[in-house]
Amino acid sequence: MVRTFIAIELSEQIRRNIREIQAIIGLSDARLTFVDPGAAHITLKFLGEIDEAMVERVAGALRTVKAAPFDIAVQGVAGNSRRPRVIWSLVLDAGQCGLLAAGVDRVLEPLGFPREGRPFRPHVTIARVKEFHPSLLEKVSIVSARRLGSATIDGIFFKKSTLTPRGPQYENLAGVPL
Repeated sequence: MVRTFIAIELSEQIRRNIREIQAIIGLSDARLTFVDPGAAHITLKFLGEIDEAMVERVAGALRTVKAAPFDIAVQGVAGNSRRPRVIWSLVLDAGQCGLLAAGVDRVLEPLGFPREGRPFRPHVTIARVKEFHPSLLEKVSIVSARRLGSATIDGIFFKKSTLTPRGPQYENLAGVPL
């Protein structure tokens, strides 16, 4: 079995700015687990554990997704305003990530992957809050309006996720140009 998901990769500019944001919020007294900026992404669909025999079928289905390249901007840092469990950044994309996620849903449904029932909200996870401290809200407010950068999205990636004590390790199983 292979733990998998479909994602959009981010620009190096966005990843550099994630590191800066993490340095600032890391000064809080909260206990945080940071996402590796080099592995930060926008998840389009989480597939979970799939049989290795299904990998090529999923990759083949993804190659049929029809979409044109589009631009995104990543801006702001947020979490629950009282007691956040996740710190994330908003993706501004004129609805394009949602259309792409719907296209992924459409081509994977015949393979037995149900369509997502909730509305798609593109975001980039920055950190997970393991133990909250009020000082975190102060640090988040410092970076809340910060622009993290932009990127042209010209492909999607079918990824394998291996959970390790140091955090998840990702490997591209297939890349699909738009």
